[in-house]
Amino acid sequence: MALTTAGKVLYCAIFVVLVPVALIGWAAATARVVHLPAIRSLPLGASLAVTGALLVLLGMRDLWVYGGGLPMNAHPPPRYVTSGAYRVLPHPIYTGFSLLCMGVSILAGSPSGLWFVSPLVMMGCAALVVGYEHHDLRNRFGPIEGGVLPVRENSSPTRFERLRCCLVVVLPWIILCVAAYLLSAPNRPVFLDLIVLAPFLLAPFFASTRIQLRSFAVRALVAMPIAFALFLALPTMVPSRLFAAHVWIARERFEPSALYSLMTFLPSPGIICAFLAAQVFGERWHCARWLFRGLAMLLGLGLVLTGRTAVLCALTAGLTIIVASHIGRAWLAMRSCTECLANSWQEWRSGPVRLINHGFYAGTGGFLALWLATCLAGPEHLAAIVVAAFCAVVGAALWAQYVEGSPQLLRPYGFFGGLLGGTVGAIAGPLFNTSPWLVLAAFSVGGPLAQALGRFRCLVQGCCHGAPASSFVGIRYVHPRSRVCRFTPWTDHPLHPTPLYSILWNGLIGLLLIRLWTLHAALSLIIGLYFILVGLGRFAEEAWRGEPQTRILAGLRLYQWAAIASVILGAVFSVIANDMPAPSSQFSWNALVPTAVFGLFVSLAMGLDFPDSNRRFSRLA
Repeated sequence: MALTTAGKVLYCAIFVVLVPVALIGWAAATARVVHLPAIRSLPLGASLAVTGALLVLLGMRDLWVYGGGLPMNAHPPPRYVTSGAYRVLPHPIYTGFSLLCMGVSILAGSPSGLWFVSPLVMMGCAALVVGYEHHDLRNRFGPIEGGVLPVRENSSPTRFERLRCCLVVVLPWIILCVAAYLLSAPNRPVFLDLIVLAPFLLAPFFASTRIQLRSFAVRALVAMPIAFALFLALPTMVPSRLFAAHVWIARERFEPSALYSLMTFLPSPGIICAFLAAQVFGERWHCARWLFRGLAMLLGLGLVLTGRTAVLCALTAGLTIIVASHIGRAWLAMRSCTECLANSWQEWRSGPVRLINHGFYAGTGGFLALWLATCLAGPEHLAAIVVAAFCAVVGAALWAQYVEGSPQLLRPYGFFGGLLGGTVGAIAGPLFNTSPWLVLAAFSVGGPLAQALGRFRCLVQGCCHGAPASSFVGIRYVHPRSRVCRFTPWTDHPLHPTPLYSILWNGLIGLLLIRLWTLHAALSLIIGLYFILVGLGRFAEEAWRGEPQTRILAGLRLYQWAAIASVILGAVFSVIANDMPAPSSQFSWNALVPTAVFGLFVSLAMGLDFPDSNRRFSRLA
């Protein structure tokens, strides 16, 4: 959309003045609920802040000089820029702003700024790129160059491609490794640990071809969320004592920090980096690939024997490498299962009534999420939780009915309506002697589970489907009852499996929030993070969707605006002065019956209809 001069000035003021001031205020307001150590270092903070500011200024200058315009998404430069800072980094302005946030947080000694606000800023920048800028650039300029991943060619990588890989892929892993070592043992010298990371730092410069460099980047990028998921999931499955590291060779001793119990479950970053580097060297010198793998194993063994890594952390690091190294096969398996589910529609008729199998997925999700929420909050709060859950279902139905209802879709359901309805329903908590914050927080932890299983229903029904994709990525809808086959021309065409994207993202959110609950984090922090992360994920996911009925408003899809509102609402929740910690969970069999009844209600609401009727709310498809 075009902007007037006044609009450009206002746009610039929002991002240059209002956003930084808001982030500073956000960090100050959430300082009471972020219980992590402050890192105050003038050299480190100043270096990050100055580097970040320079990247921002260089990126803006390059857009002005080479692009012929200003850094504004609403009024972008008319020429695609691959010179200057953009020759090394695909998004120097966002990278610089993220570094600037980290640097200022370290200079101010702000734990919330460093551990809460800065990571969310980085994820926000990534969501903006994935959910809008990437698609906008492709629409305006066609296939684009200078991305994070090199092209699939057997030619030798350029020095700028190698440098870009170091900055975008290697550097985040180096920072993670150093942070893990410092947080788990702040008084321990990290010199030997840095020696372990040296081969990983050099790996991009030894990749023979662009395909090898691309494979290294993919493995490294995929390994990070896998390691993060294991880091969050393991505390709920394995006793922490099994992850204790023991010094068997070295004489050194150190006192673990308060964060030691938190960092205990992190798959060893040093071992992951060593094996990632070994794979690159093995691809260059194929005859010696087993030698490099053996050296990586020796490095891992050294970390275990010297007490720098627990045995199980080394094993989970190996599991991370195995999955990341075979991510192509893993993706094909997930895609195949997703495609089978997307074409598994079954229905049963009895007179005017029809029962569709996809309702059972939504019902199962509602049942398990409600039971989880009740176990977390306590069975004495069951009544308030059930009321809020029913309000969520009603809100989902009303939202979709008035936002996208049509003669063909007489009873759709909308996620954001459910989010709004559940939030309103939680306000009734005091009528049952229950805090609304407790209800909302319990719902926030159970929400990702309900959403993930609800996406199974989306796959069967054909709603929330993606836009056309490559055959490697996309799934094909061929069942005649699927909404894709009935309302779009994309029958048997590969489409982005956007419900699968949502399932994977909600899985990470759920693991994070469950971990925070077990650590008795503030309820306002749990609620805020849920709304923020759900909004960021939906903003990115929506750009890959292909539903023709979704309206476009001011260049963004309707639900992207709703996602932005969710992020803002989450930030508001996180700063409201409520420091009530999450209580200990209470497993309860007594909650099974009422939560199962609710699950049955959801199954019928989302799977039972009257296909021959044209009355409002009568038909599901």
